[in-house]
Amino acid sequence: MRIRTAGVVAVFALALTASGCGGDEPAVKDSPKAAGGKLVIWSDDKRAAALKPFAEKFGQENGVTVDVQAISKDQQTTFVTASQQGSGPDVMVGAHDWIGNLVQNGAIDPVQLSAAQKSAFAEVALKAVTFNGQVYGVPYATENVALIRNTALAPQAPATIEELVATGKKLKAEKKVSELLCLQVGQNGDAYHLYPLYTSAGGSLFGTTAGGDYDPKNLGVGTPASIAAFEKIKKLGEKGDGALKRSITPENSIATFTSKKCAFLVSGPWAITDAKKANITYDISPVPGFAGGKPAQPFVGVQAFYVAAKGKNKPLAQEFVANYLTTPDLAVALYRAEPRPPALTAAFDQVKGTDPDLVKFQEAGRDGHVLPAVPEMAAIWDPFGKAEAAIIGGADVTGTVTAAAKTISNQIK
Repeated sequence: MRIRTAGVVAVFALALTASGCGGDEPAVKDSPKAAGGKLVIWSDDKRAAALKPFAEKFGQENGVTVDVQAISKDQQTTFVTASQQGSGPDVMVGAHDWIGNLVQNGAIDPVQLSAAQKSAFAEVALKAVTFNGQVYGVPYATENVALIRNTALAPQAPATIEELVATGKKLKAEKKVSELLCLQVGQNGDAYHLYPLYTSAGGSLFGTTAGGDYDPKNLGVGTPASIAAFEKIKKLGEKGDGALKRSITPENSIATFTSKKCAFLVSGPWAITDAKKANITYDISPVPGFAGGKPAQPFVGVQAFYVAAKGKNKPLAQEFVANYLTTPDLAVALYRAEPRPPALTAAFDQVKGTDPDLVKFQEAGRDGHVLPAVPEMAAIWDPFGKAEAAIIGGADVTGTVTAAAKTISNQIK
């Protein structure tokens, strides 16, 4: 689960050029056997289990030992610290929005992919792992939030957030639900889950450069457009419609939906397993925006494999990442470990026939925004989230957003 949490460019409107993806140099093809020794891979628990049989096969084929280790908490920080101390892995698995920070800390190397290998991935996935004109990771899954709806309570997908609120209020009046909407906020807010509504209301995080990249020097938070966006969001809050509430948290949002206390949940593919276990009849559709507003555009995130810049077996790591992870079998295994849409087109095509939810999530993210991988994004999450929570609780919009913008600006400087 993602817990964090305009001038932003819709990802599918961006064309990938050869220069934007680090050139067309051939992938590493030399045998890594000469390097010998051991390949260490760090991942989270679920992916570590799925990786192990493939890692063992790779080790057997190349005459090396492969050690897959599960790192459960603070993965990015742990990786950076270990890298600086010379005790990190050769390959790291993590989210694409780590890239700016990892590059800034000298923790990862570019990955050498051929033109044919690049073309095998979904365009948005390759765009996400491209930073400063170079490909820094091999993507294996995409993710974005959507509206997950209990169809027994709400048979029709709402066209607007206002329609959703009206349906929720009707169901609550009929004592069929206790909450209008399950969108996690908590006491510290959640920029990631709120982002579709923020964009629909006209808000942005950063402007963009002439080339379409995010421009951290052009902060969108604190502008008149962002203040106007939060005014609309406030009307959905605790002193308004009551659709957005701090009592809906990362810990209880999915459980509240699966216990049928709300008909609508804004979440990602990670919520589907719980919905199925609870025997909820559900459907998936794009998050609805404000009536007369802009489209509600979620963040599109990518999970990827990185080559550690200070790993002890870099040639072997490049071989594993560039030439072993670009095959469908491993991508399908990772999908089965946690059902997020595979980034490799062949793997996506292989599983979509048995899982219609994948196509629906992909459609919900079709016009989304690539989650910024710039290092400055780290300065956004906490001040934005706390401003969001305060405003949803009824705080003054202009003063709260202006203060958040000042905090963000000071951190970026």
